[in-house]
Amino acid sequence: MSRKPYKGQKRRSGRWIQLPEWLLASEAWSSMKPGPRALYIELKRQFRGGNNGEIYLSHRDASDALSVGRDTAAGYFRTLSDRGFIVTTKGHCLGPSGVGQSATYALTEEPLNGAPATKDFMKWKADQKTKAP
Repeated sequence: MSRKPYKGQKRRSGRWIQLPEWLLASEAWSSMKPGPRALYIELKRQFRGGNNGEIYLSHRDASDALSVGRDTAAGYFRTLSDRGFIVTTKGHCLGPSGVGQSATYALTEEPLNGAPATKDFMKWKADQKTKAP
């Protein structure tokens, strides 16, 4: 049952993406540059509720969506993986017909295959630079 809009308010429809406060407050997120953050939002757009582990976004599609080069997008994927926001569930490969197939990803903030969310990014800590004596 949807609620009625307030007077003067338009009815909104369509999908929306939720980024929980605890994710945004994590050290891994707050110390990350805007590019990887934007890529995470693009990956989250591909999440439909039951397809975690099968989220598909090629480096080419990501670079087009973010208006950056493919090498830059690859670096963004690496950053998200290193910080624990995503895991690769199936690596990229050359398919049987000779056509490349993109990797698939899982968001660690969401449950995967009946197991609870691992939230690996909550364990990430910035490297402490050691000072020479």
